[in-house]
Amino acid sequence: MNISKKRICIFLVLTSSLCSGLVAATYALVVDVAATQDLVAEEAALGFIPLFDGKSFSGWEHDGNWEIQNGTFARVRGGGSLTYTKSTVPDDFALRFEWKVSKGGNSGVYYRPAQYEYQILDNVHSPYGDNPRQAAGSLFFCMAPSKDATKPFGQWNSGRVKCKGTVIEHWVNNERVLSFDYTDPKWADMVKLLKIRGADLTARGGRLWLQDHGQDVWFRRLRWRELPSDESVAADLKFVPMPVTGQALSKEQERVRRMLDAQNRNPQKP
Repeated sequence: MNISKKRICIFLVLTSSLCSGLVAATYALVVDVAATQDLVAEEAALGFIPLFDGKSFSGWEHDGNWEIQNGTFARVRGGGSLTYTKSTVPDDFALRFEWKVSKGGNSGVYYRPAQYEYQILDNVHSPYGDNPRQAAGSLFFCMAPSKDATKPFGQWNSGRVKCKGTVIEHWVNNERVLSFDYTDPKWADMVKLLKIRGADLTARGGRLWLQDHGQDVWFRRLRWRELPSDESVAADLKFVPMPVTGQALSKEQERVRRMLDAQNRNPQKP
């Protein structure tokens, strides 16, 4: 085969590979768009209401440290949380959102008053990731998730929160990783941790807010729906949180001791 024929063959192979790649990428994009459209239609039928239009801060307040980038809320500098102000969080609700963090990033979604936080974290590179009760998907400083279902930093994760009465559920990437009733005596020690931190688990009617913890974080596709009275949510009796052991447990115990000491020095007035 002469050089010209070799060049033609190589060109045809490369062209064929490129076309195949473009077809595959286009097909994947079409499938992804179709799946998203189906999901939006399904959620609309369930009564989900979008909280973010992807273009503006309508209904949200912040101190200038958040920007809108390609349809996302982006924390770009220090300054405080991003708070939804159109209405308070329903007492019983389902919340869905997507999030990603920078390397070592830390944030959270606060959905009820007094320390109800769905933890957002790069579990691998943040020191908080050593303690499952502070890992992504946890009810921060209270209940650890059953597993680490997160994707690496810089990739999008989906999150869900569902609350009905005293039952709390957290989801990460379509996996339910937390499901418990905070009045169940077997969780009393975990619930006590949150109370020491200042929580009132009976509190309702707070604002939804996205935490600025000092690292860059992105959110998109925030939506919620109020759960009707006839929609039941039962805690998963087989739920087992990841254990907190070793140095992580020692650090947690020391933190609790400091909080209790501070409370004893500065008791709250009745």
